[in-house]
Amino acid sequence: MPFRSMMAAAILMAGMTLAQAQDKVVYHVNDTASQALAALRNIRNHLDTDPSAQITLVAHAFGIDFLMEGMKDRGESAFEPLVAALKNRGVKFEVCEITLINRNLKKEQFIQEVDFTPSGVVRLTKLQLAGYAYIKP
Repeated sequence: MPFRSMMAAAILMAGMTLAQAQDKVVYHVNDTASQALAALRNIRNHLDTDPSAQITLVAHAFGIDFLMEGMKDRGESAFEPLVAALKNRGVKFEVCEITLINRNLKKEQFIQEVDFTPSGVVRLTKLQLAGYAYIKP
């Protein structure tokens, strides 16, 4: 096979691989007041544009509050329906267990859509090392 044909085939295969690649993204929230609603909207828009994206939201510090039972945004709308809708679309929501200890909170205080991770910062690092793009709203 001539060199040009081999190069064309390699470029075509690379393009097919990129076209078939699934976006992997981690959203980082550490402040509910300034980031939570924006993160949820960004994730919804992300999935509206790319429904196959694999998305995880990792929350720690004061970023976990919006994932607690009964929490509402500044407009008095509950966060839980937004989170539940995104969970139904495949989004994972992870809360830092170190934050729970530091803030004397219990897992039972959180909505059912939440999973827990031993350390939010370590989880963010591991996801990025696994090829996840990092987004901080």
